[in-house]
Amino acid sequence: MQLDPQGMAPEDLSHAGSVVDKAIEYMIEQKIAPISVASALLGGALGLMARSMKDQAIANVLRSALHSVESGELDELRQSAPPTAGNG
Repeated sequence: MQLDPQGMAPEDLSHAGSVVDKAIEYMIEQKIAPISVASALLGGALGLMARSMKDQAIANVLRSALHSVESGELDELRQSAPPTAGNG
């Protein structure tokens, strides 16, 4: 696994993101509540990070995610996403 030219993201991040998007799409089609989908994905991500990263690195990832929320970066996603239960 190699980093991008800025040294930020693994080259397979796009592929992993596509797989996750398909899994989300499938779960929504199965009528699983969005909060349940999100909670399961977050729990799985935390479990994976716990097995492969040190606590400080996990905290940095979580701080980055929190910064994205607080800075309004997610507003773009909200505006472009189709409405779902709990999405507003």
